[in-house]
Amino acid sequence: MKNFININQQQAHKIISRFSKAKVLVIGDLMLDEFIWGTVSRISPEAPVPVVLVNRSSFMPGGACNVANNIRSLGGQVNICGVLGRDRTADMLMDELKLRGVNTDGVLTDEARPTIKKTRIIAHHQQVVRVDWEADTPVKEPVLDKIILFIEKTIKDIDAVIIEDYGKGLIQPKLIKHTIKLANRYKKIVAVDPKEEHFSYYKNVTVVTPNQHEAEVGSSVKIKDEPSVSLAGEKLLKKLKCRAALITLGEKGMALFQEGKKYIRIPTVAREVFDVSGAGDTVIACFTLANVSGANMQEAAYISNIAAGVVVGKLGVATVDQKELIAKIKSLQNNPEISGQGV
Repeated sequence: MKNFININQQQAHKIISRFSKAKVLVIGDLMLDEFIWGTVSRISPEAPVPVVLVNRSSFMPGGACNVANNIRSLGGQVNICGVLGRDRTADMLMDELKLRGVNTDGVLTDEARPTIKKTRIIAHHQQVVRVDWEADTPVKEPVLDKIILFIEKTIKDIDAVIIEDYGKGLIQPKLIKHTIKLANRYKKIVAVDPKEEHFSYYKNVTVVTPNQHEAEVGSSVKIKDEPSVSLAGEKLLKKLKCRAALITLGEKGMALFQEGKKYIRIPTVAREVFDVSGAGDTVIACFTLANVSGANMQEAAYISNIAAGVVVGKLGVATVDQKELIAKIKSLQNNPEISGQGV
């Protein structure tokens, strides 16, 4: 392991300013996140559960759509590719994506599947319960073939592919094999936010960004200290034959592993954590944008770590924009922890 040495503010600003030129294709499970906001003042007489008095509701793109939303918020250009049902939830999600400037040409309809929706009921800034509507059966081959055809038509015009795997039926060996083959042919970056049971799919990608649990499953190593972090990361690199693995470790920050280099520990910059929902989406979106925009792996990890630190300080599935990111980097420049001295 070696300590993390940050990039200077000028270099970070230069990289972030190029985000607007980046073109990213996001492939994955599409979802709509619904938030119902209210207050609790009593327990139900029918069951020992709180009664939530609803004040308002709101909707956000979720799953792979949240990665696309993060890319747009950071100024990048993005195409989203996946499957929706033919229902009201699909209409609402498409409206949300178009409102945010996400290109939806790669979104297909499968009438046999419902559109995935996750409803979170929140009272006094605390999540009371989550309700999911979904199908996780494999997407049928005719639909999969149409998605592959779209990727073939799009791959030349983009800089990177992000595969966002929530295990809801889209990410299958056939799709991943074709995508990686095409990306490698045209020398495009492939970043994967993995599902633990699908690690065997992701060989020869550019980078994987697992959280601690996913890294443990993928490497068969229980992460409990620095030696086990090191072993897990090295095993992932060897197993997947990828250029890098960026393991997110919650309040312990990140660990970046690169082929042929010592691994780097990156401390968290979050000071207040309100909600970790979607933080992994922010990491892979920002890391990929930075990498496309001229950052090396270390610089991309530094910038994405700070972006995640901003997002977890917000309630709900949130995003970060360039202005917030640059301001945060500026405020951290003289912080000994982020410069590596505190590791």
